[in-house]
Amino acid sequence: MAIYLVQHGAAKAEAEDPQRSLTNEGKRTVERIGEHLAKCGVALDRIEHSDKLRARQTAEILAAKLHPAHGIVQVSGLAANDDVEPTRVRLNQETGTLMVVGHLPHLSRLVSRLFALPADHALMRFQMGGVVKLERDSDGRWVLCWMFTPELLSC
Repeated sequence: MAIYLVQHGAAKAEAEDPQRSLTNEGKRTVERIGEHLAKCGVALDRIEHSDKLRARQTAEILAAKLHPAHGIVQVSGLAANDDVEPTRVRLNQETGTLMVVGHLPHLSRLVSRLFALPADHALMRFQMGGVVKLERDSDGRWVLCWMFTPELLSC
C-alpha cells in the first residue's frame, strides 16, 4: 500500500480571490508534476482532496494526468488545521494506493504522526505542488520512498 501526499499548487492571495484558486503558474507547475508522475508510471486507485478550491483544482489536474481508477473524492479532515489523528487512523487501515492533496501544516503533522513522532516534529518540508511517497511495509510501518519537488523538474 502506498500513499502520495501532495501540497496543493500555488494559490492566489485571499485579497485577489477569496476562494484562493490556483494561480496560472500554480496550474502549470501541477500539470508538469502530473506529467512527470505519469511518465514514472504512478498508478492510483483514487485521489482525495480537501474542500478548498485550490486542493480540488490540484486534484483535478493530477487526475487528468494520472487517471486514478476510482477518480477523485473530497474528504473531510484535510484542512490546514484539522486534527491529523482521524486521517492517520484511516490511512493505517487503507489497502489501496491513493494520493491525498492537502494543506500545511496538516500534511507535515500527518507525516510526523504516521512515523509515530509528535505532530509538531517536522520531519520534512513540503512545497506547493510537491509530492511525498510513503509505503507501508509488511509490519505495518510507514517508509519514506521519495520526495519530489517542482524545482527538480528544471534540473
